[in-house]
Amino acid sequence: QVQLVESGGGLVQAGGSLRLSCAASGRTFSSYNMGWFRQAPGKEREFVAIISWSGARTYYVDSVKGRFTISRDNAKNTMALQMNSLKPEDTAVYYCAATERGYRATYYYPKDMDYWGEGTLVTVSL
Repeated sequence: QVQLVESGGGLVQAGGSLRLSCAASGRTFSSYNMGWFRQAPGKEREFVAIISWSGARTYYVDSVKGRFTISRDNAKNTMALQMNSLKPEDTAVYYCAATERGYRATYYYPKDMDYWGEGTLVTVSL
């Protein structure tokens, strides 16, 4: 299995940027398709983006397309989420997740992922 640790969260003004990182340890990182999810207060956890094991394919939820970029570095066992033009509605705990199942260019549900980090809080103020 793989262990995941997120970092990079914080407080930012609307329109600003943050870069989240996910560090993986354990089994071979490149074996996993990786994703970012988020959970706002009082809401269910929702999909943000997914990246294939090689990094060649990505898919985003419509609300972040053109603003967020998911990437990975298999040599360093890390994944990142560059978030630009942040909005107050992006405020949430962001989770890194991994799945051993095949990549799909579609919306993912939490049940589709096999391993989770503990999350990092992103707060976007007006």
